[in-house]
Amino acid sequence: MLPQSLFALVVLIPLFVVASPTPGEAGVKVPLTKRSKIVDGQGIVQLDRLRNHLVKTSNKIHRGFRAFEKNTGSSHPNDLKKLSGRATGADALTDDQGELWQGSISVGTPAVTFTVDFDTGSSDLFLPGSNCRVNCQGHKLYNPAASTTARDLGRTFSLAFGDGSTVQGEQFSDTVAIAGLTATTQAVGSASQYSTGFALSEFPPDGLMGMAFPQISDFGANPVVQTLIAQGKTTAPEFGVKLSTSGSELFLGGVDTGKFTGAFTQNSVTQVGFWQIALGSVNVNGRAVVSGLSAIVDTGTTLVLGDPQTVSKFYAAIPGSADIGGGLFTVPCNSISGLNLSLTFGGKAFTISPDTFNLGLESAGSSQCVGGIGSTTGINFWVVGDVFLQNVYTSFDVGNRRVGFANLA
Repeated sequence: MLPQSLFALVVLIPLFVVASPTPGEAGVKVPLTKRSKIVDGQGIVQLDRLRNHLVKTSNKIHRGFRAFEKNTGSSHPNDLKKLSGRATGADALTDDQGELWQGSISVGTPAVTFTVDFDTGSSDLFLPGSNCRVNCQGHKLYNPAASTTARDLGRTFSLAFGDGSTVQGEQFSDTVAIAGLTATTQAVGSASQYSTGFALSEFPPDGLMGMAFPQISDFGANPVVQTLIAQGKTTAPEFGVKLSTSGSELFLGGVDTGKFTGAFTQNSVTQVGFWQIALGSVNVNGRAVVSGLSAIVDTGTTLVLGDPQTVSKFYAAIPGSADIGGGLFTVPCNSISGLNLSLTFGGKAFTISPDTFNLGLESAGSSQCVGGIGSTTGINFWVVGDVFLQNVYTSFDVGNRRVGFANLA
């Protein structure tokens, strides 16, 4: 059962009561499906798309920094550079074909089902609105006027991306349900315009559901998970994630004990906003090549990303590796199976398998393969995405503000 105490989760709404869940409630499972177009049918990496994904991820993090400052009145300790001052790259986001882990939610009364990308690297829920005329064709549209529980909050939103395009619209509150758990008066963005990167050909889900902390909410509101917890709808203030080629799921109200073995290695959140924890070291063949880092755990990011200096040190420890520009590196394809790569969290090294590290061939007939660890400028931390997360079961413990990793079953 949840403790009937107060704990801080929000800055704009400093404290809220964690209500007791209904007796007999259990955690619920949301099946996840994977969409990826970073590799073509011949196993060749689409380098431009992958580089655009790096830009998109970097800009998402910096939008979070901006929201953090707006919501808390203080700059995020890791904010080295404002979004407006960042280089955008060519057609940033437009051709973003990173890996998305998507599932279903319902919104409104009567309930309408939408597919969303579940993203622990952001905090807001937005959908294409019924008045959207830009890049929304083919998506299912959210119509607040058709929902008896929708309420116009009288506020707009605008989420800027690196190519200058935006997702913008109005903020509403409405009922949101996920796997039978219902959040009332949940903040929902109804977009009147989608950026090019959210057009159906680039982004098959209808919308995006952020699952980080309220401090980085552009809406200044609780994310869906925190609303469910505050309203006593979950058996525990926690959710678990398995990302894999089979059996992928989001588990709300605890963790799915059938998906992992052994105990969790727990890591306290070092700065509430993102799921940010200490990264002890990055290891190549049992040797720590960089150490003493900070990492954001992000299900919405395909790669593992770091700053150029530390990522270069990582690849320097791999014979035959090469910097191919734009934050990407290659390694000899025939050497990858013999590499022992790992990230150390909480004193335990967790392996990055050769299959997840190897993204595919650099080009047709090449002997070089693109590595799943990349770099981006303007950050002094790492972003731990799909390349790592497919190797572990991950617990996101909202109540205790910690991230746990366990070995997959």
